[in-house]
Amino acid sequence: MSELFQLRCEQCGRHFGNGPLVLCEDCFAPLEVAFDLPAVRAAVSRDQIERRNPDLWRYAEFLPVAEGFRSDLPVGFTPLLRAPRLGARIGSQDLWLKDDAACFPTLSFKDRVVAVALAQARAFGFEVVGCASTGNLANAVAAQAARLGLEAWVFIPSDLEAAKVLGTAVYGARVIRVDGNYDQVNRLCVEIADLHPWGFVNVNLRPYYAEGSKTVGFEIAEQLGWRLPDNVVVPMAGGAQISKIAKAFSELVATGLVEAKPVRVFGAQALGCSPISSAVSGGKTEIIPQLPDTICRSLAIGNPADGYRAMEVIRSSGGWAESATDPEIVAGIRVLAEEEGIFGETAGGVTVSVAGQLIRDGRIQPGETTVLCITGNGLKTTDALVSELPEIPVVAPRLEAFEEQLSGVGARR
Repeated sequence: MSELFQLRCEQCGRHFGNGPLVLCEDCFAPLEVAFDLPAVRAAVSRDQIERRNPDLWRYAEFLPVAEGFRSDLPVGFTPLLRAPRLGARIGSQDLWLKDDAACFPTLSFKDRVVAVALAQARAFGFEVVGCASTGNLANAVAAQAARLGLEAWVFIPSDLEAAKVLGTAVYGARVIRVDGNYDQVNRLCVEIADLHPWGFVNVNLRPYYAEGSKTVGFEIAEQLGWRLPDNVVVPMAGGAQISKIAKAFSELVATGLVEAKPVRVFGAQALGCSPISSAVSGGKTEIIPQLPDTICRSLAIGNPADGYRAMEVIRSSGGWAESATDPEIVAGIRVLAEEEGIFGETAGGVTVSVAGQLIRDGRIQPGETTVLCITGNGLKTTDALVSELPEIPVVAPRLEAFEEQLSGVGARR
């Protein structure tokens, strides 16, 4: 096991080495992965990273993976795209999209976290892996477990989108639909993990799983020419991704790969499940759990495991958090697709809608470099759009019928 990283309590600072652990034995606070950053700084340079394969393993020194257990899947290094047309619509002159709707193999950022978690699962000797999921994580665990020859058990709420259920079952995973919301599913998985010697990526492997999210931040900085943005807008479910992107920026500064500068971190949630953003915008120190009621099921975690850490990161950076209604989410999906040709899932609609609100409120200035994180592909959440798009007309296979249609819509000739 690498000596460059080990588990550490976020609250009391006690170290635990490496193992399938999630909570401190002394204070019951969450464990996180701590790195020997001076050793990392001595071991890697920009030039070395740039010569490596275009996947998340180009940042191997920053990831908690035991040597020899890295998978061969080309996960990560998704496009960072300028978004001038969307920027003009929402009022930003320097807008960028980090497009994990194109992440391999299952079209969401969850492929990143699973790649790291399953590498450690293999290092710890697990032959059975599992997760509690609102959809994207289920897809990623099922696909990558199949690639690695691991048995997978996936637990999901019973009302999950059909495309996400299909996108899990096709890989041969054992899918358990639970009559309850995500928080109830997750509690069940905690109990199962205590009873069976299984590696649950977001339970007993959670500290390692969460570190995979850092690669979004590493890539943003590298793709901007080894510089940090002024702002990053991130959708929030459990709260891990937003805090790990901020951690990535701080690790890049600490290792001398980028120059230090303030980065404001902004969180985005669906109004029907917004425990973190409600606490931030309400000036509260406590996060009150909520019962989810939103079309954005991928963010529908009412009791976020990393909510307090996310809130701390947002506030300490000078950022903010806001929420989007279901109609605003749909509008965000459509404007992203219509202006930039990117079909994001409902979480993408949340991010776009909230970003526009933050700009209108003056929290993000038009000339600042702003990155929006698009975390999943819209083909997974088509149910949210079916009733919102206009009916597509049928025309006869004759030129005059088409010309009549053309004149009716006033299309450019």
